[in-house]
Amino acid sequence: MTRVAVFGGSFNPPHVSHVLACALVLSVEDVDHLLVVPAYRHPFAKALAPFEDRATMCELAMAWIPRVEVSRVEGELGGESRTLRTLESLSRAQPDWRLRLVIGADILTEAPRWFGFDVIEKLAPPIVLGRAGFTGSGAAALLPEVSSTQVRAAIARGAWDEVEKLVPREVLAYARARGLYAAPE
Repeated sequence: MTRVAVFGGSFNPPHVSHVLACALVLSVEDVDHLLVVPAYRHPFAKALAPFEDRATMCELAMAWIPRVEVSRVEGELGGESRTLRTLESLSRAQPDWRLRLVIGADILTEAPRWFGFDVIEKLAPPIVLGRAGFTGSGAAALLPEVSSTQVRAAIARGAWDEVEKLVPREVLAYARARGLYAAPE
């Protein structure tokens, strides 16, 4: 069995805490491979940059980390992203994979709102990562306090310099070239 950690999220845009989360999981957890899975459409109706742009930015952010792959499975599934549906699809497509789901400790508070979280826990037992302001029992090391919301707000204000140390260089260059997150003129 191949042990695969699945790290899903909006990645709108991916930032340094996402990158560090991948490195941390591969360093301290018993996994062979890590799959980064950008959401196709957010289940709570959050506005997102186009899926292909977010998937490409994930590839730019994570390309240097061995054993990390960006998956477009949610784009292939289409529609509203549901973690359970994604995990079931991966499990069917790769029956030799033993899945684990990477989540932040902050997500545990939202778990009751997730569709089928009790099934998710059985199908892909969570690997919980600590986030600033949130610690969970058994949570791995605390990640830096960075949020995609904060990054988008700074870019919308034209404050690119504020996010230079929060977003991988290649991601920032891509977002700038594509005009992502900038305030409309």
